Amino acid sequence: MQGKYELILTAPPGDCRAALRFGLPVAHAAYRVGGGPHLFRANLPLPVRGGLMAVDCAGFDGRGESGPFCQEVLRECAARGFTGVLCDFEGRPFPLLIQILRELEGLLEKRGWPLYVPESYGPHTVSAKVLVSSALSGGSLAQRLAEARERFGDRTVLAVERVAEDFFLPSLDGQGRPLTREQLNTMLEERSPSVFFSTELCAHYFTYMSRENGAHFVLFDDAGSIRKKLLMAQNTGIRQAVLAYPQVDDLLDDILAGLQ
Repeated sequence: MQGKYELILTAPPGDCRAALRFGLPVAHAAYRVGGGPHLFRANLPLPVRGGLMAVDCAGFDGRGESGPFCQEVLRECAARGFTGVLCDFEGRPFPLLIQILRELEGLLEKRGWPLYVPESYGPHTVSAKVLVSSALSGGSLAQRLAEARERFGDRTVLAVERVAEDFFLPSLDGQGRPLTREQLNTMLEERSPSVFFSTELCAHYFTYMSRENGAHFVLFDDAGSIRKKLLMAQNTGIRQAVLAYPQVDDLLDDILAGLQ
C-alpha cells in the first residue's frame, strides 16, 4: 500500500527522532503563527533537516500583514531543508490567515512544494491539499470522505485522529469525554466489556452502566481500526494521510505492518 499511498507523520521536537526512524516524511510541529505575525519556533535538534514545516496558530490575534510572515516561512524552509508546509490551524478562519495561505500557496507552488490546510480553509485555496479529519461521533466516515473527495478532488488528504471518548447516553451534543490510553485500558481490564466494531464510524465501541450517571458509550481506535480508515480513504481515491505521531506511537508498527 505504501507504494501507492503516502503517509506523513507530524511530530513535536521531542518526538522527531523517534518518528524519523519509520522512514516516513515528518512534518515538524515546532512552529506557530505569533504576534505580528511572525514565525515563532521551538528548538529542533540541530541535525534535523528535510521533511515539512508544521505550523499552528494557537493564541494568534489575527492582526498584521501577510507578506513578511510568508518570507519568514520560506527562509526557515530553506535553512532546514523543508519541502512543504502543513498548517494545523484550529478555530474560525481569520481573514489574515486566509491571505497568508493564499500567498504561501503561490510561493510554494513555484517551488513544487505542497501546502496542507485544514478543511475550513480548503474553499479559500485553489491547489492546497485539504486535511479532512477521520474523527466522527455520528454519521458515516465513508460518506464523509466521499463528500470531501467530491468537493476537493485530488486535494483531499485524510487527517487521522485517534479516537478514545466516553459518551453519556443519550448524547445530545455528540461530545464525549476524552480518555487517556491508561483510562481506556483500565476500563477494558476492569469491565471486560463486549467490544463491537462500527462500520459507519470505522471504530470500536462498547457500552456500560454507571451507578452514578447511567448508560455510557465508549468509542475507541486501535491499530486495526486505523488501518481500516486508511484503506477506506484509499478506496475513495484519497492517496495521502497524515497521522500525529504522539497519538499513534504505540500502534505505528502494527499499522504499517498491516498495510504492507
